[in-house]
Formats: sequence, C-alpha cells, structure tokens
Amino acid sequence: MSNLLIDVGSTYFKVSTDSSIEQHLRDFNKDILDDLTYKCGETIHSYDKSDVYICSSANGGLSTLIIGVTNLFSLKYATNIAFNSGINIIDTVLYQNIEDYSIPSDLIDVVIVVGGINSTSNIFGEKLYSYLEKLKYSNIVFVGSEKEAPALKEKIENLVVLPNIIDDRLHIVEDNLKEYLTNLYQADIVGKEGIKNLYNITSNQIYSTPYIVNKTLPMIHTKFAVVNPYILIDIGGATTDIHYSKDLVDDNIVTENEYDRLVFKKLGVYKSKESLIFAAQNNEFTYELLTHLKVTENIFEEQSQKATKTLMQLAIFLVLCKMSHYKQSYINLKLLSINSIVLTGGITKVLSASEIEDIISFFYKKILNSNHNPATILDTNYDIWTLGAKGN
Repeated sequence: MSNLLIDVGSTYFKVSTDSSIEQHLRDFNKDILDDLTYKCGETIHSYDKSDVYICSSANGGLSTLIIGVTNLFSLKYATNIAFNSGINIIDTVLYQNIEDYSIPSDLIDVVIVVGGINSTSNIFGEKLYSYLEKLKYSNIVFVGSEKEAPALKEKIENLVVLPNIIDDRLHIVEDNLKEYLTNLYQADIVGKEGIKNLYNITSNQIYSTPYIVNKTLPMIHTKFAVVNPYILIDIGGATTDIHYSKDLVDDNIVTENEYDRLVFKKLGVYKSKESLIFAAQNNEFTYELLTHLKVTENIFEEQSQKATKTLMQLAIFLVLCKMSHYKQSYINLKLLSINSIVLTGGITKVLSASEIEDIISFFYKKILNSNHNPATILDTNYDIWTLGAKGN
C-alpha cells in the first residue's frame, strides 16, 4: 500500500488510492474531518499519516490588489507572480494615477505594493497612504526598492517587506513573493475552512488544489492524449481555474515555470453562483448564448439540473472571454493556437462532451470569428490532480 490522496473541494471530497477514486458530496452541516471520516474512515485509518497527502480548493483563493509604478515592469511582474501563486487579482493600480481609482468595497486579503530598482528612493508619497487608509485589507506586502522600504515601513502598519522582485537588470525575481503568497494561501485554507483538523490524519503539508494541478501539467500526457499548446479549465463550486502553456502568451516573462495559472474567485457555480450570474448579465453576448441554448434569463432563478448545466456552460464562455482580446482585464492567450482544451472539476459531473464543445464552438465563432475547433478532453474520473499530489 503506497499513498492516500485527498482533495477537499467546495462541493465534493475526492479520495484516491492506487486502485480507485471515490467522490462524495460534502455535508455542510458537519465538520470537514468528521464528514470525511464518516464517509471514508475505514480507508483513511488504513494509512499512516506520512502516506496521506491532502490538497484543498474549498476556500476559493485570495483576493489581491496590486499597486505598482509602471505597467511594463512592476505591475506586470507582480501580476505574473500572483497569478502563479493561485491568487485572484481584483484590480491593479498604477501609482501615478492612484487618485483616479475607485476604492473596492470588499475586504481584500492582500495588497501588494511594488516599484523601483534598489538604487531608487522617494517613489511613494501621501497619495499612497491616503488610498490605503480608505482600503479594507488583511495583509500588505512591499516588494519594491530596498531604499524605499524604511519609509513605507514607518508609515504603513503591519507592512511585510520582502526583497525586490525587480533586479538591477530589470529581470524578475519571483521566489520570495511567491513563497509569501503561497504560504498566505495555505494559512487561508486552514483558517477559513477548518482544514487544520485534517492534520490529525496527515503529517504532510496541505496545499491548494490549483497549485497541485499546476505541478501535474508536465505529466498530463501520461493519462490523456493532450496536444500542446493546451489549456486546462477547472470549474468547481467556488472558483474557475485556468492552467495554460506559456507559449500561448506573447509577452512571456522568463521564470522557472513551464505553465501559468489564473484563478477566477467569483466564477464558481455553487458558492460563487450570484457573482457568476452577475458577470453573465454584464456580458453583452450572454442573452444570445442563452437563446442558442434554448433557455431564457429566467433560468437564473431556477433550482434545477438544467439551471446548473446552464451556469456551467456560462462559466466556460465567460472565462474564455476573460482570456481573449474581448476582455483586457486579464492576460490574453493566443486562443487560436490552442490544440487541446482539457476540462476537470465539478463540470465533468454535469456536462457532456457535446454540451461543452457546443459552448466552445459558440465562443470561437462569436468572439473570435473563427471556426477553430480545439480537441475537448474531459477528466471524467477527476484524477488529473492525483499526478501532482505527492511529494510537494
């Protein structure tokens, strides 16, 4: 007997042994460990704690706002690192125009302030402090010029100062900020969802599922007939995560990672249902898509299998829009170059391959004016994550 792999999602548990994968709908009236033990206790207790590996996507990710000095370096570099750490970026603020930006009303999990190489100083002033005073946030980190750090440390309460992510040759230095954000993500998982009780059954670090899936991508061809370049879409109850080959991006930043990922915190189908519907209602093509699906907007009010299917299909369409030239708020991928689209997560339990392909075809024709037809691959057994779950 080797390892037991467990994924705690916002809607389902997935428990994988060498011989099988079990999936169980969570009981939200129970503690996570109690629920898991009730449903899979015999299996769990047959493994040593050192052989149990757990990941979780139940917290939905961290919300982040980035304040930077330039779009070309500080904002671009910090955004890239944050995305790679499974962070949901709600906005980026160019410091010179900070007075023109609105103040987000929601609590932000972490604010990142960045700017300048280490030989520069006097970069930030009162307009930064004034903006931060109006902002509601839990954590704030500075990863800019080391000469600027003392002044910011004096003015900003609980500021965490890390080494600059921009070196003197204007190259990206990602490890320190990435480790900080990843650890913050792990702490958030433990703190918000009662995941800490799961350390009663494992002696290994509990990681975020998007992080584990990204570790899996170089091995994905061992299970699926995937042709590069490809994207992987993981649509669950709390978030929609996108993992993509870096050769799909024109503006590549040289890092150690072959793949990047984006986390859309407000595009889940259960926990984030209301925000998904809001995003759909604000997309000019949604009603045409609903007509194509032979439903009306009344579907948003329904509690039915048909309504769930429609929300899943909308999530696919909306996230493809967010990665296309149609929406500039997120990174743009060369979607016409994609050979394969892999889908995993809760969506594989709800939609058939033909229902997914119909939405992808609609997107390419309507948004990209193309008949491009990438191969659609469904992880129907939901076991892609198991490839990267051990040894992180």
